[in-house]
Amino acid sequence: MTREAAEEMIAGAGALGPGATFPLIEAAIACAIHEDPGRDPQPVRDLAAAGLERLTARLRRESPEEALAETMAGDLRLSGDLLSYDHPDNADIIALAQRRKGLPVTLGILYLHVARSGGLDVRGVDFPGHFLLRIETPGGPLALDPFSEGRVVLPSELTRRALHAGLTPNVADRLDLLMAPATERAVLIRLQNNIFARAAAAGDYPRAERAALRRALLDPHDHRPWLDIATAREGQGALAGALEALARASELDHGADLGARVQRERVRLRLN
Repeated sequence: MTREAAEEMIAGAGALGPGATFPLIEAAIACAIHEDPGRDPQPVRDLAAAGLERLTARLRRESPEEALAETMAGDLRLSGDLLSYDHPDNADIIALAQRRKGLPVTLGILYLHVARSGGLDVRGVDFPGHFLLRIETPGGPLALDPFSEGRVVLPSELTRRALHAGLTPNVADRLDLLMAPATERAVLIRLQNNIFARAAAAGDYPRAERAALRRALLDPHDHRPWLDIATAREGQGALAGALEALARASELDHGADLGARVQRERVRLRLN
């Protein structure tokens, strides 16, 4: 698949309406190929198929949360990368299939695909600072950490993590808020946000622009990715392109974002 074909696939996923089934694993593959074209995505599909086979077998004798964790961490050997957390491969689903290591949200995408293919009610949780999963069980919802081999995160630890992330105590004690499910589209957008932030911090503006563009394709009604595209283009010295991106952002939010207007005027003055 070429970068252009991947871009079309991402745009097609982004154009799906709220009631449509979002193609999470295929869209994640397309995002990875858009970043680094020419690679074979079949190992991702093979790994997902092996996970579904093992999960189906385990569900005959194990609880949903045990079966999912043992399938993904035990059988497929997936785990968080503690030693090289910031390595770009950790945010790439194709690299993850080869290395069996990744970021919480990258691992979570594979967990979600396998779990939902196996009939489990599992959703992503857009938890601050650390992506989690929510699995529905007969005893109620549980939080799972894909980075820590799918282990259950107790409510007290959720609150502690929330306080550490800067949430106020009245919010950190609200499990209904902390475990609010995210859409699969939002999960993939979170991964692109992660890539953008790391690339921008490293001064890798071409990579930051690609990540922001994928966000814009995944959510074509959101103006904010275009602000990041403008920042990335400005970092590359492409001021005319930055102005085009800012104009697109202004068009999408009807000029309501004051910061976007200020940013546009600053770039315009630099261009002149």
